[in-house]
Amino acid sequence: MEAEAAKLIGAGLAVIPLLGVGVGLGILFASIIDVMGRNPSAAESVKGIGLFYFALIEAIGLFALVIALLLLFVF
Repeated sequence: MEAEAAKLIGAGLAVIPLLGVGVGLGILFASIIDVMGRNPSAAESVKGIGLFYFALIEAIGLFALVIALLLLFVF
C-alpha cells in the first residue's frame, strides 16, 4: 500500500467520531427542548448546563477533525 493511500484511509478513520458527535448533539438538544417544555421555570438552568455539554461534545468533534487534517497535510 502506498503511503498516500494510507494517509487517506487514516484520515477517513479519524473522522468516524463525528458521527457520534452528531448523534450526541441531537440527543442533547432534544432532551433540552423536552425539559423546557415540561418545566418552563427550569429553562434558564437547563440552558446553561446544555451549553456547557454542547461545548464538550463539540470539542470531541474538533479534536477528531484536527487529527484528520494533521494526517492529511503534516505527515
